[in-house]
Amino acid sequence: MTHNLYPAILMLNDGKIYKGWTLLNSLLSFGEVVFNTGMTGYQEIMTDPSYAEQIITFTYPEIGNTGINYEDNESNKIHTKGIIVKNLCFSPNNWRQQESFISYILTNQIPHIFGIDTRALTKHLRKTGSMNGCISSQCLNPDILSFKLKNITQIKGYDLVQKVTTIQDYEFQDYSNQCFSYLQYKTDRTYGYGLKIILIDFGVKHNILSRLYSYGCSIHILSARSSYEEIKSYNPDGILLSNGPGDPSAITYAIKTVKNIIKYTNIPMFGICMGHQIISLALEAETFKLKFGHRGLNHPSGMEQKAEVTSQNHGFAVTQKSLYNKTIRITHFNLNDSTVAAIFHNKKPIFSVQYHPEASPGPHDSDYLFKYFISLTKQFKHYKNYTDSSSVQTL
Repeated sequence: MTHNLYPAILMLNDGKIYKGWTLLNSLLSFGEVVFNTGMTGYQEIMTDPSYAEQIITFTYPEIGNTGINYEDNESNKIHTKGIIVKNLCFSPNNWRQQESFISYILTNQIPHIFGIDTRALTKHLRKTGSMNGCISSQCLNPDILSFKLKNITQIKGYDLVQKVTTIQDYEFQDYSNQCFSYLQYKTDRTYGYGLKIILIDFGVKHNILSRLYSYGCSIHILSARSSYEEIKSYNPDGILLSNGPGDPSAITYAIKTVKNIIKYTNIPMFGICMGHQIISLALEAETFKLKFGHRGLNHPSGMEQKAEVTSQNHGFAVTQKSLYNKTIRITHFNLNDSTVAAIFHNKKPIFSVQYHPEASPGPHDSDYLFKYFISLTKQFKHYKNYTDSSSVQTL
């Protein structure tokens, strides 16, 4: 099947221009241009809410060669503002394929440009930092596009969580049973039975929910705007703060809520990426914007000659100096640039990581964190039930 190709340009905020091709005739899309170094997972990446308002550069030279299936999406919609690739695969072949990548692009009108030197673009972004840009086949005039780019909102200071968080609270039910069959096989499906986990949705990935569900937990997903009182009304055994897009310091309402949870309860809490940053900010730490972020499947994280290979996707990090107090212990660093990768609260059952233990896509080195969180939650529930029964006997 032949497809019409249209000339397109990628223009960055600093005036840099790259020329390529697109399958969409009237394309114009703006966003922050970032890069991902993963060799697999383009489908998961495009449907990951953490990529809201971003245009993704794929450093792997050909995208689409395994097609698209209907089980691996991380949410129910495409969140990225566009994709940049060197080669698009027009002849995919995979036993799980249910649709070609080209068909998926055209059906969903995904902004894209291909045929450009993605290695040169990535080197430029590493040198200058991530910045706003646009993909266009509608207008090829650099002066007009440059003028429009000046009016695009910067990610720093921008609350993107409100665009991706759930509007209505709900209980998770995983009917697909397709996620990570290898991990599902290794998981004790009764280990978390009877536990009520509240997940605060900052832009949650499906596989975080699926990993919790595979242990037998009952999972209730609440909006990022949920108050302390609303969360407490569920009487949770544990709380998980999800991943999400944008600047964590702009999510002031969630920071306030988490502060109250930490101050007034001993409920076990686990933060992933945005959740990690929200917990840190609630503990009076600070965050900053990384020059070009961490996005890929092979980021080493660890300490003292021990490392895990992790999947990461974030543009902000916690300032290390702001964590130097008796309450917080740093347990992992990103071993590429020594930024903070994980923390643990010294007095309460609270911990968080700046990477994805559900690793979709990516390695499974840190999947044990879900079982660890459930173990903490079980101990808390046992202690809570014991103290409650002791109170009754005392009365």
